[in-house]
This record gives sequence, structure tokens and C-alpha cells, in this order.
Amino acid sequence: MPFVESFEPVIGKNPRVLILGSMPGIASLEAQQYYAHPRNGFWPIMAQLFDVQWSDNYEVRIQQVRNLPVVLWDTLKACHREGSLDSAISKEQLEANDIVGLLEQVTSIRLIAFNGGASEKYFKQTVAKLLPANLVLDQIRMPSTSPAHASKNLQQKLEEWKVLKEYLG
Repeated sequence: MPFVESFEPVIGKNPRVLILGSMPGIASLEAQQYYAHPRNGFWPIMAQLFDVQWSDNYEVRIQQVRNLPVVLWDTLKACHREGSLDSAISKEQLEANDIVGLLEQVTSIRLIAFNGGASEKYFKQTVAKLLPANLVLDQIRMPSTSPAHASKNLQQKLEEWKVLKEYLG
């Protein structure tokens, strides 16, 4: 089973929201880009939330994120997974990113928004028990932007993602 590793975080300006995916899929890993699958709804949802016209150029897009009050990252740093589906992640040898370290460094974060259930599940398994008791953060599971999460269309997902706006002021 292939061993896969996630990317470094993208840290915006005075971030209020940490958006955690689970682990990049094959298209993202091959492109070395967050949310690279052409049918993933992440970038269109972010464009609507922040009223941003995203560049098609990934490096420019990342610069645009760095001007927003968010951090993009993944719960898992490394794992074994066959294919792109979260359900294919092996329960053995999960390694979480240093989310606690990030939260200690970036103290403006008020919300952890999980991009789907797998991100939240692995956070609870690997990170939650490491959080300092005095750290008070809201946590919300958002509908996954992945095309594999087809029970909701893009507009329905966007409506739920709009809750992030409450934390951005």
C-alpha cells in the first residue's frame, strides 16, 4: 500500500479559521497542489465565500490565500492509502501534522473547520488528545468538497460552508 504525505500549511493574514482536509488525493499529490482535482468544489466555494476571482495559476492562488484570514492544511501528515478515497486510508501508521504547534504559533485561530468527516475523525484520533486544556476553539465538520461526496451539490455545500463567515470578522 503506497505511503503518502501531505503538504505544508498555507497561512493567511491574521487567520481566524483553520481548514483541515484529511489527506490530499492522487490528483493533488501528483500536482503538488491543494484541491487539484478539477471536480473538487473547494476553490469555487472559497471564491464565493471570500468574493475572490481565483487565478488558474496555482502559485497565484496560494498568494491569494495568504491574503485571507484562513490556514489551509490537512489533519494527516502521512499515511498508507491505495487511491484517493479517505475510506482507503490504512488505520495503521497514521501520522498527524503538528496542528497543536500551529495553534500555539498562530493564536488568532478561533475555528477548526473540517473539510469532511474523515478529517474530523482523524483529528479526534490523533490530535484532539494533545490539545492544551486551556485552548478554546470551535470545531465544525463541513460537507466535504470532494467530488466523492456526491450527496450534496456545490450550492448546497456552499450554503453550509457560509458558517465560516461568522468567524472571520
